[in-house]
Amino acid sequence: MNIEFEDATGNCPFAEDRVINWANIALTSETNDAVELAIRVVNAGESQELNKTFRGRNYPTNVLSFPADIQLPEGPKILGDIAICLTVVQKEAAGQSKRLDQHFAHMVIHGCLHLMGYDHQNDYDAGEMESKEIGILSNLGYPNPYLGQE
Repeated sequence: MNIEFEDATGNCPFAEDRVINWANIALTSETNDAVELAIRVVNAGESQELNKTFRGRNYPTNVLSFPADIQLPEGPKILGDIAICLTVVQKEAAGQSKRLDQHFAHMVIHGCLHLMGYDHQNDYDAGEMESKEIGILSNLGYPNPYLGQE
């Protein structure tokens, strides 16, 4: 696994190795193949611009995944990029009475699963993706992030 990390905000409270570990655990739950991806922590302005440009939604969002799914002739499969908006994740964690590390880890895992082909476009797919997230987070010692969100 080759996971690049960049904190464009300069304010991410989590060490690079911790974020990479969360991603590594999510990825190894799905594949043993050599893969590569990048995780970038962004501010609200960058998140909003990315969301507007690529999803047509003019507001910042918690996590965006940009699948590449490129297999080089020799080398790892390039999965893509993940952008996590620190300020949105902080506001959501506070609003949902969650610890910031729990919610941030969830966003890393959510983004990784999108790069692995999971989505939540319908109830079946959402249930499958949420089940994966719950299991990975449980292995990390975190509670079900969907409890109380009925």
